[in-house]
Amino acid sequence: MSVSEIFEIPKFFYFESGNDYSGSKDDFSYKIMNGEKLKALTWHGRLCSMKAEIEHEAEFDRTEEGFMEMVHWLEDMYKA
Repeated sequence: MSVSEIFEIPKFFYFESGNDYSGSKDDFSYKIMNGEKLKALTWHGRLCSMKAEIEHEAEFDRTEEGFMEMVHWLEDMYKA
């Protein structure tokens, strides 16, 4: 079972272990970067995040609650 109704995002433990993650659905792409906070980037198209024009980005606390806020934010960005 995924933590998202839309995306196949790993559970919080994956990020708690220091990993980054990227994925896409249709033309919507996203990347979650790990640091002191979780940073989420979104863009449209198939380019990688380093070559794409980032449309939105936000930071979230690196906690279970912050992680779920980020998942909901990504879902809202996809629906918009």
